[in-house]
Amino acid sequence: MGRYFGTDGFRGESNVTLTADHAYKVGRFLGWYFKALREQRGDMENPRIVIGKDTRRSCYMFEYMLAGGIVASGADVYLMHVTTTPSVAYIARVDDFDCGIMITASHNPYYDNGIKIINKYGEKMEESVLDLCEDYLDGKLECFGQKWEDIPFATRLNIGQMVDYVAGRNRYIGYLISLCKFSFRGLNIGLDCANGTTWNIAKSVFEALGAKTYVINADPNGFNINENAGSTHIEGLQKLVIDKHLDAGFAFDGDADRCLAVDEKGNVITGDHILYIYGKYLKERGKLTGNTVVATVMSNFGFFKALEAEDIQAVKTKVGDKYVHDYMIEHGCRIGGEQSGHIIFAKYASTGDGILTALKLMEVMLAKKKKLGELASGMKTFPQVLVNVRVKDKPTTIADEDVQASVDNVAQKLGTSGRILVRESGTEPVIRVMVEAETEQLCKDYVNEVVAVIRKKGYAV
Repeated sequence: MGRYFGTDGFRGESNVTLTADHAYKVGRFLGWYFKALREQRGDMENPRIVIGKDTRRSCYMFEYMLAGGIVASGADVYLMHVTTTPSVAYIARVDDFDCGIMITASHNPYYDNGIKIINKYGEKMEESVLDLCEDYLDGKLECFGQKWEDIPFATRLNIGQMVDYVAGRNRYIGYLISLCKFSFRGLNIGLDCANGTTWNIAKSVFEALGAKTYVINADPNGFNINENAGSTHIEGLQKLVIDKHLDAGFAFDGDADRCLAVDEKGNVITGDHILYIYGKYLKERGKLTGNTVVATVMSNFGFFKALEAEDIQAVKTKVGDKYVHDYMIEHGCRIGGEQSGHIIFAKYASTGDGILTALKLMEVMLAKKKKLGELASGMKTFPQVLVNVRVKDKPTTIADEDVQASVDNVAQKLGTSGRILVRESGTEPVIRVMVEAETEQLCKDYVNEVVAVIRKKGYAV
């Protein structure tokens, strides 16, 4: 993890951790860097960088600071305005941009924001480029064989321009619609837009395909993104589905790279359920490459048991969609994702895409002529208890022989009827102790057993 850019971009509280000045400098670096790369190839055309944003008030500030820095360095900026993260990734890839930028803090509250940089293939930017950007922010850039106290401004004809590119968002909408094999006519669907980027996209897609939609949380005001709404607060969608007797509901997060669903009875369909349903669907049609579904270590034990019953291999990566994506690319896998609803359909997208996920679930429902609840019924979710223990030193705590012995003891007791996972937090001084078992009481007992050892040994703060 870098000094500024984490696994999901440069993120923090607006004008506290992530400031307007940071955004301007990131823009300056990207415009200059991609112009220099072009000049090395003998290409004197200005680089092209596309920018999208979510609905936070601070996005306007960051959008124009980024754009100002980019054009000042001699690159052209194409503004997609409010749009989803996967739409920026799609347009960066298909419209031959040098890179893309999404301004978003995803599912975080309105006062946070972030800068997510996407490469020309629609994937997260390479670490080597992010490292150089961080060096520039710290005033110690060394690149192209020399040290740079500062980078030059573009002048005269080389100064970049800003272009309105809302057409890119419309092209993405058309792409989503083109992927659907079935009409949604006769189906009643609920959509929770989290007062985020799907507020002006999701309804258009579903209604173009024939569904009757019932939409909530589609009135962004700059401050209500994710507020008691969307995939992190799915209870509102559950109520809508039950009250209106809908066939299904889909909840997105602020930038729409995640989707969770609600079945016809109001039950939550998690990312694990989605991976199970679509992985099984691919296998039935002989299209599950490597007979493998990629998940993270945080997926529910019941998910792994359900795939095992279908004779499908499940691969576990570290937590984070980046690690899921990297494994999928390296091994040619078709489907992977996280319990949170960040699902990657490698054939159709280079990143998680909430609306695409909803459309793919609809495809399985229609192809198999089954309700969503029936499709998910083959997976039993095991009770899960997670306790975060603040500690003085994470590696020392994890490596302690007595702590390891307590973990091994719980694992032995659980056998094949559950599991224990103890890991370091990537962002906090915290050890996460998680147990899944047949009953919630067993989960609590086994978690407390390990936590007690951590506290007894004096590691807890």
